[in-house]
Amino acid sequence: MTNSIAKPSIVVLGASGLLGTAVTRLLSERPVRLRVVGRRPTAVPANCLAEVEVRTADLTEGTHLADAVADADAVIHLVAHIAGPGTWRVASGDRTAERVNVGLVHDLIAAVEARPKPEPPVVLFAGSMSQAGKALATRIDGSIPDEPLTEYDRQKLAAEQALEAATGRGVLRGATLRLATLFGQGTDSTLLDRGVVAAMMRRAYADQPLTMWHDGTVKRDLLCIDDAARAFLAALDHADVVTGAHWLVGSGQVVSIAELFATIAKLVSACSRKPPVPVISVPPAEHAMPTDLLDFALDPSHFQRATGWQPQETLLGALERAAVAYAKEQA
Repeated sequence: MTNSIAKPSIVVLGASGLLGTAVTRLLSERPVRLRVVGRRPTAVPANCLAEVEVRTADLTEGTHLADAVADADAVIHLVAHIAGPGTWRVASGDRTAERVNVGLVHDLIAAVEARPKPEPPVVLFAGSMSQAGKALATRIDGSIPDEPLTEYDRQKLAAEQALEAATGRGVLRGATLRLATLFGQGTDSTLLDRGVVAAMMRRAYADQPLTMWHDGTVKRDLLCIDDAARAFLAALDHADVVTGAHWLVGSGQVVSIAELFATIAKLVSACSRKPPVPVISVPPAEHAMPTDLLDFALDPSHFQRATGWQPQETLLGALERAAVAYAKEQA
């Protein structure tokens, strides 16, 4: 049996969030030393194979981040600024958001550079498909220069570029997974999910109309959180291939917002045994962003060929399981 000294040390930053919890759940099934760090305690499965250390810390303070990654062979960086009704939305000049979304990446690079290992650690960063800005092609495939339209996307891009520069200097081996719109299917606590699917599920169970900020024709690539977590493990397993680049990770399929919301209304109706709530168009909210009115369709084939990863969850199947999970939340 492999002793603990030989086991790789993997650190998950932002482990207490929806994606972090899913990544932790999957990594706990491996024979590794796993350190999970979040602002809240992270749920860890019982009887897991990994040796797990849970830390609760604000990584923007003191030496918490440097201490967390001191002996890491790999770091999965999932921290993002989320606050207020707009969740991840960032106003221009928001220094707190910039500190979290960009500053922590620079802190991570500095910490790794200050304590070099014989082999630079792998660093996987959670980016967003919307970093590309307004797509000029049917599907975003990474071939068109990025033109981010929001402060959040500009911050994500700045963090990604910092990792690429550090990779070029040999400080670490970095890669960014630019993720499609994420949603949970209830595998982990539904209370962790603050995305659009979760918001509409909760509205439907509260007998409130599902509101669109447009005519409903806007299209999105939706990726189940469990598939996103599997993508990070696939990248970890193929670190030599993915290092030094960013990768588009999505289902490769698109659905219109009108169709998505109508499906949510129908599924909640089946669970609640009430008539489906209406789906209506309303003026955009004050915190609406330019990207809310754009189609985002991904071509994840490059990542699939590089790692062998494929999404395992169908959209309808995952939404059905989510509806059941949110019914239990309402009970």
